[in-house]
Amino acid sequence: MEKQILVTFDSMKYPNTGLFSFGKSLGNALVRQNRRRYSLYYYVHPKAQYLFEKKVNLVFLSKLHKLFFPEPNRFALAHFTDQFCRLKPQKVNGKRIITVHDLNVIHENRKPDWKVQRYMNRFRENMLACDRIVAISQFVADDIIKYYPEVKDRISVIYNGADVLTVDDNYQPIYLPQKPFLFALGHISSKKNFHVLPSLLQGNDYELVISGIETPYKDKIMEEAAKFGCTDRVRITGPVSEADKAWYYKNCSAFVFPSLAEGFGLPVIEAMHFGKPVFLSSLTSLPEIGGDAAFYFDSFEPEAMQRVFDSGMEQFNAEDWAEKVKSHALKFNWDETAKQYLALYDECLKS
Repeated sequence: MEKQILVTFDSMKYPNTGLFSFGKSLGNALVRQNRRRYSLYYYVHPKAQYLFEKKVNLVFLSKLHKLFFPEPNRFALAHFTDQFCRLKPQKVNGKRIITVHDLNVIHENRKPDWKVQRYMNRFRENMLACDRIVAISQFVADDIIKYYPEVKDRISVIYNGADVLTVDDNYQPIYLPQKPFLFALGHISSKKNFHVLPSLLQGNDYELVISGIETPYKDKIMEEAAKFGCTDRVRITGPVSEADKAWYYKNCSAFVFPSLAEGFGLPVIEAMHFGKPVFLSSLTSLPEIGGDAAFYFDSFEPEAMQRVFDSGMEQFNAEDWAEKVKSHALKFNWDETAKQYLALYDECLKS
């Protein structure tokens, strides 16, 4: 009889988020690679818009699970794919694995110390309840070891994959740029640092298109655009469809991502699949993920950013980097990621 495994994807309630993309891609890849090895059950939010096309057994989140999870002995292994899954690891018996996406709270410097400490204590409880801990980058693994050395021997690194997106040539996105444009994608929040991007529009005719869930931070972006006299060339679209996202990747002149804190940075690899020049901050995990196929902002001063951008574009075109960038992106494959998770399941269940 196949052993039953529970994989939590309850953070997929809202589209246009990193955890939604992560869950959808990993969940589908696990189904493809499982090949009847295990009986997979996915723990999902009842209001989620995507439920894996009925290709897998589903267990629906209930508020009662905070107090009591029925049949706690049913699953041989539970994989918590979000470090703050609504289902507590302590509620399920058997082997337990937890995926850690980031400790960004310690890099963002946005919360008071007591909130950071509460976060870190809650995080420790979840990790200590699990047999194995997966970090999505070596940077995240190093963060965990630095702040929780007691779990060092439980940690593995399994990189995320990245879907190869496609879009029809005749497709038209929600906003159609009228000029060559730079593209940025992500939650429109201070962590993403998008307000430094309008400075890149000096001395050229580029547009800047930024897509993602909007917050009041968008006002700061437009204030910076006003300083540089380019408000007519900055467009914040709000959330976009997968087709829109693919169109912007495919047709942009460059992808720009000056984020202050990332555990992985999935849009980086998605853009690289299209062979685009990619400009990143040099902070947290981004140099690890972008490798030598990206260009990096070591400073967010306008003149310094402009120098990096101009020299990077010149080098990309002169040395024909497109194939180098595409080759780098192919290292991050969801099927390979799923195989590594399944191998970890095997290892845990044999121990």
